[in-house]
Amino acid sequence: MEHSVNISSLAEIDKAAEEFLKLVDGHSLLAFHAPMGSGKTTFTTAIARVLGVTDPVCSPTFTIVNEYITSSGEPMYHFDFYRITKESEAMDIGLYDYLDSGHLCIMEWPENIDTLLPKETLRIRIQVNPDESRTLTWED
Repeated sequence: MEHSVNISSLAEIDKAAEEFLKLVDGHSLLAFHAPMGSGKTTFTTAIARVLGVTDPVCSPTFTIVNEYITSSGEPMYHFDFYRITKESEAMDIGLYDYLDSGHLCIMEWPENIDTLLPKETLRIRIQVNPDESRTLTWED
């Protein structure tokens, strides 16, 4: 089934994140495919806010993964595979320990480790529209 969520503006991003989380309920592996500057980290920040994360959220471009704790006490993992040039680099951080944890894993630039991702990974596309709104689309 195809799904979509529209983010009309930054003022509406938390509402879009709430809607998105309801629609992806039951999926813990979320891979965001989108061009540079499309809002992957900004949307991840909104998801974290909705889940009650109080720590500042930033892109883990150099660390590859950041861990945040939600208000329910569960970890949320945020990955940025932009700088990964060999899949072995992802394996070196213990990738499957995270992916197999059952906790929410949000991935930016997943195309850099595509063959390592489990089949149940939800692949979400972010499209930047002419009016600068964003549309997220995926199939499950």
